[in-house]
Amino acid sequence: MATYITLFSWTDQGIRGVKDTVKRAAKFNQAIKQAGGTVKEIYWTMGRYDGVILFEAPDDETATALMIAGGAQGNVRTETLRAFDERAMKKILLNREV
Repeated sequence: MATYITLFSWTDQGIRGVKDTVKRAAKFNQAIKQAGGTVKEIYWTMGRYDGVILFEAPDDETATALMIAGGAQGNVRTETLRAFDERAMKKILLNREV
């Protein structure tokens, strides 16, 4: 399963409804689960981003569809990064000439 790190920032709409952020996170968690993935952690943060989500999805297309659906609700803007753990990185390096 592929791992993703999503950084999110609230939109004006999202910050106005900030009291519902935990409920929205639960809905996101359910959407990931229904798509065959898993939310590992969600953190609300201080600084440039309002939060970080660590999740797994079956593939890039599924992760992209989930992020588009979440963004379409208008509460957050996201930046999603594909992440590789040490085992995956070793496999990548062994299979490619670097």
